[in-house]
Amino acid sequence: MSVNEIRNIGFVGQSGVGKTTLVERLLYEAHATTHLGSVQQGDTVTDFDDQSIQYQHSIEATPVALAWHKHRMNIIDTPGIPELLGRSLSIFPAVETSALVLDANTPLNQVSERLFEFSRQQQKCQMIIINKMDLNSNLLADFVAQISTHFGSCCLPINLPSQDCSSVIDCYFAPDNDQPTLFDSVSEAHERLIDQIIEVDEELMELYLEQGSALSPEQLHDPFEEALRTGHVIPVCFVSADSGVGIDMLLRIMAEIMPLPEEGNPPLLEKDGKQISVDCDQLDHSVAHVYKVSVDPYLGKLAYIRVFQGEINAGSQLYIGESNKAFKVGHLYQLQGKKRIEISSAKAGDLCVLAKVDELGFDSVIHDSHDEDGIVMSTLFFPQPMYSLAIRPIKRGDEQKLSEVLQKIAAEDPTLWLEHRTRTNETLLSGQGEFHLKIALEKMETVYKLTVETSQPSIEYYETITMPAEGHYRHKKQTGGAGQFGEVQLKVRPLEPGAGFKFVNKVVGGAIPTALIPAVEKGIRQAVDEGAISGNPLRDIEVTVYDGKYHSVDSKEIAFVIAGKKAFLDAVNNANPIVLEPIVDLSLMIPTPAVGDVTGDLSSSRGVIVGTDVTPNNQTALQAKAPLNELQDFSQRLRSITGGEGSFSLAFSHYEPAPPNVQKRVCSESQAAS
Repeated sequence: MSVNEIRNIGFVGQSGVGKTTLVERLLYEAHATTHLGSVQQGDTVTDFDDQSIQYQHSIEATPVALAWHKHRMNIIDTPGIPELLGRSLSIFPAVETSALVLDANTPLNQVSERLFEFSRQQQKCQMIIINKMDLNSNLLADFVAQISTHFGSCCLPINLPSQDCSSVIDCYFAPDNDQPTLFDSVSEAHERLIDQIIEVDEELMELYLEQGSALSPEQLHDPFEEALRTGHVIPVCFVSADSGVGIDMLLRIMAEIMPLPEEGNPPLLEKDGKQISVDCDQLDHSVAHVYKVSVDPYLGKLAYIRVFQGEINAGSQLYIGESNKAFKVGHLYQLQGKKRIEISSAKAGDLCVLAKVDELGFDSVIHDSHDEDGIVMSTLFFPQPMYSLAIRPIKRGDEQKLSEVLQKIAAEDPTLWLEHRTRTNETLLSGQGEFHLKIALEKMETVYKLTVETSQPSIEYYETITMPAEGHYRHKKQTGGAGQFGEVQLKVRPLEPGAGFKFVNKVVGGAIPTALIPAVEKGIRQAVDEGAISGNPLRDIEVTVYDGKYHSVDSKEIAFVIAGKKAFLDAVNNANPIVLEPIVDLSLMIPTPAVGDVTGDLSSSRGVIVGTDVTPNNQTALQAKAPLNELQDFSQRLRSITGGEGSFSLAFSHYEPAPPNVQKRVCSESQAAS
């Protein structure tokens, strides 16, 4: 199929608006399927995986294709659950058009707003589809006004519901001004749309104004594409996926108005920090991008590819990034839900899947010539993790299997993060929330047959001292043979926050031989790592060893390791030791009506608000500082307060003294553990 017959469109939007049902209806009406599946029955084409069927919500981003009047439309159905937003954002490089699906019965929330803004940042042509037009149709007029307020006056209806919502009335291709509509009028809608389109073409505007003649869709095609590329117009159309009303019109709009690969804005590919262009008609060199990765238990790793230039064939030799080692394309597929159709080649504009290429990861750029070395996709900014769990295998000996499975799970989702904390010996899996991690853990169990235990991650506390002090210890051990003897005198003093640990040797006169000073330091560092009162390491402390004694026969390295350690602990206990707790910077985006409840929650958690900023769309950005210990379940609390519309990110700020109750608890837990 020619690149001039392909459309690549991502269906995005918040949960519950009917994206999957709409895709199912489009496939059915275009005769790509013979059965009209339903989400409730679990037999739709795109929600074929066990988890999507179980939860009756899309869990994965799934591509399908249909043919309509010689046009091929590649559509990607995406999740709308807030915690799975990253899986929706990742598909944007693969499409020219973002179709934001809305529903007048479902209030706009932050997911739709973020998707709309992300689409704009990614320079995608946009359209808005209002689904469920025949359900509570009295809401539609106000909803269109709300869309204009939220997303701009460039959002203009391209068709309108009939008075009884049994059909849609064309306002663009062949408008019939005498047709009655539910609201507005065909002529006014047509005029607003034309006026908006011709603003990007001065010559056409002059023709329109001077002659007052109607403009045909053919005359409007090029300026319409320019208006789409610049975001100057965003067509709004009405459908009912359940009844099929408006589906034929939607297919026509997508096929005849939304851009071809060469008509949309170019992909955001860069080389050496500068944007580069690709040529859809260029056949000599191939360039493609991995927009999704999944791991199939039977087929291995699957890389979902968008071809931007050239052609990828089964048997092609391709390079990944700047790698000098080529890999050979084996099996090449196009996907229709769970159905895999093996193909021999994929041309520019196509979506396809490569199987069993373990080196391919999400966001990889592949090509067939070293001329394309160094090409990367412009950075996609994904939401920061908001929730973490410490994970360990239930079965001993499964540690290596856990590591391998976690790597596969994280490879499929750019918003799942893995971290191993050496100090606490914990493996952490972090994501967007409790549900996000729940589906990851369920997949580990059902697909990879690995059951794990989870717990809240340990908080990394430290200890420090608050005043100078001295310490002394004499180690003397006499057995039947040679004994052990070592004596150390030292001083400690607090350093400024963040200074760490400093060891100073001021022994003179050979009181402790130079060769044994490293043993003293070794003992002190052991105590620093083990802590004095809570089992947590000490920091921001200087130790000065200034005197001691040794015995020419009994003084050994082990004796001075022990003496150094005990002398240090003696000094620390005299220096009023305290526990330090981590403080983090919080950045929150929440609905403005929830500000009071959120700030109240943070205040009760010893948080301090340091800044607020009211943003468009009735949102407020908050900046705060809070103890990490108080935020273990903050993701759930925020979701409850904001109805799932709040989001946050956190970053380490500093350590500060813990209040007495926290210090007492941390010390008690350490004593109980030992």
